[in-house]
Parts: sequence; structure tokens; C-alpha cells
Amino acid sequence: MTHRLPVRVYYEDTDLGQVVYYANYLKFIERGRSEWLRAAGVDQSVLLDRGLAFVVRRVEADYLRPARFDDALEVVTTLDHATGPRITVAQSVERDGTPLFRAVVTVVCVDLATMRPQRLPPDVLAALSR
Repeated sequence: MTHRLPVRVYYEDTDLGQVVYYANYLKFIERGRSEWLRAAGVDQSVLLDRGLAFVVRRVEADYLRPARFDDALEVVTTLDHATGPRITVAQSVERDGTPLFRAVVTVVCVDLATMRPQRLPPDVLAALSR
């Protein structure tokens, strides 16, 4: 499943040159992953009630072109694979279909009490497999 999230660049997202500050791309893709999970039917509040959460384990990022103040962007999120406790997604931030930023993000399901990895619950795997 590919999910697309529209994002507008606000003044607060930019640096002095009105270019998106590099760390804000990570915020954009975090929102994209959250909405991708929601669209797949994975309720992170329910996971928290079960004592589970997703934490970022690894991010590989490439900054390709700058985004600027007031740009209309789209965060594109696609599942790469999900096995054991890990979910790996490919994400990009695009303007008019042109990638400005690309990332491969690995998140791990952890037990909140111990912060140790836990296998993805069967219902989460099923939701991501649809």
C-alpha cells in the first residue's frame, strides 16, 4: 500500500534562506508514517494500551533538492517489508511528483516496560499485508 500525505511548508519549517531546514524532513516523514499506519488500520493508541510502541531504529536519508516556504509537498510512504519486530518503509517528500528527499526507515516494535523488541502482533502484520 502506498500512502500520500499532503504537507504545506510553513515559515516555521524553514531556515533563514526560506529553505526547509534539514531536520524538518524527518518530521514530515514521521507524520507520513503515522498516517500510513492509520490508513492501514493500525491504531497506535491501541498498541500503547497493549504496552507496545514503534521506535525508529535506523534512517537512511538523501537530500536531493530544496523545498521552500509555501511549497505544497507530498509525503509518499510505501512498505518495504515487515518481519519479526521490524517494519521497513520507503519514504519520499515530493513536489509536483519530483522527489526532494528520500529515506528508508526501519522501526521496531518494543515492549514499553522493557524497551526490548517484540514481534509484530498478528493483527498489525495482517493490516500491513492488505
